[in-house]
Amino acid sequence: MSEQLSRVPLHERHVGLGGRMVPFAGFEMPVQYSGIKDEHLAVRSSAGLFDVSHMGEVEVRGPDAIAAVDALVSNNVRGLADGQALYTVMCAPDGGIVDDLIVYRLAEDHIFICVNAANRHKDLAFMREHLPSGNAALEDTSESYVQLALQGPEAQRLLSPLVEQGDLSELGFFRCAWMKIAGQKTLVARTGYTGEDGFAFYIPDQGGAAIFDALVERYVPSELTMCGLGARDTLRLEARLPLYGQDLSAETNPLEAGLGWVVKLETGHDFVGKAALEAIKARGVRRRLRGFRLEGRGVLRPGYPIFVGETEVGQLTSGGFAPTLDASIGLGYIDVEHADIERAEVEIRGRRLPAIISKKPFYSRPR
Repeated sequence: MSEQLSRVPLHERHVGLGGRMVPFAGFEMPVQYSGIKDEHLAVRSSAGLFDVSHMGEVEVRGPDAIAAVDALVSNNVRGLADGQALYTVMCAPDGGIVDDLIVYRLAEDHIFICVNAANRHKDLAFMREHLPSGNAALEDTSESYVQLALQGPEAQRLLSPLVEQGDLSELGFFRCAWMKIAGQKTLVARTGYTGEDGFAFYIPDQGGAAIFDALVERYVPSELTMCGLGARDTLRLEARLPLYGQDLSAETNPLEAGLGWVVKLETGHDFVGKAALEAIKARGVRRRLRGFRLEGRGVLRPGYPIFVGETEVGQLTSGGFAPTLDASIGLGYIDVEHADIERAEVEIRGRRLPAIISKKPFYSRPR
């Protein structure tokens, strides 16, 4: 491993549990433990525990905190109540996506933001450059938190015995609250990146080890499976959740990426990139992000070209095997003229194979 890679606070615990460590976003991170397929299916059927402490946290405080963040992101932060979260994007002046984020309103004067690991320093520079003048202070608090994710249909049942203060049953989707878990003050959010029910924990100071150990000692491996980045990627792909750096980038805009629902152009307040997005919406996008499910054998991968007849009409941005579906799936951008057709072909090593095109998630959890 390169000496330049950072380590998450619980690194040695992951090694001790058999985690296979790989470089990712400047960190040594566990890519798998028992195997990607096993971990994936465990999250779909029971529960899995992820360490995502490589993700970044940014906090904005002050009387103008809400207005300041609203000027940075496309969604409507003003519409949040205390303890509510939203998914959004942060755009450059030309409408390209700087990052996709989750924004939590903790109080009228306190906004908490989760940013992607690889974008942390870029995001901070962008935020500082574009933060409007006023009474709001921005702070990078990434080094102050351990971030864990407990995901799967059994997540609430497994976590409940460790909750000493708070009520998980009252915590709705995309809501958050401070709770006491295994003796530690924790910001618990009903959010995730797997397509399943579950929770993200933002644990201050040294409390992460106590919560991690309590979950592992009580449930691993009988009821809870340790999961790495490999399963996180296959789970998010099945749920059609985009990945920054592949499906989203500075060269893509949220309207073509199917994220128009997080772009609030009608709220009356300005944000970075709004004028460009208004112009894009007025003239129409040139391509659309779609899902592709391969018919037959083969594995879809990023970069594979998409064809309709003899015409190349797009390219995959994500791809891989979907354990829940026992099929190969991918995401990719396709020319708007062909975005609503039902089938196309994907070229894999010189062979063009048929694929079904979909606007919907490949997997949706039972309600």
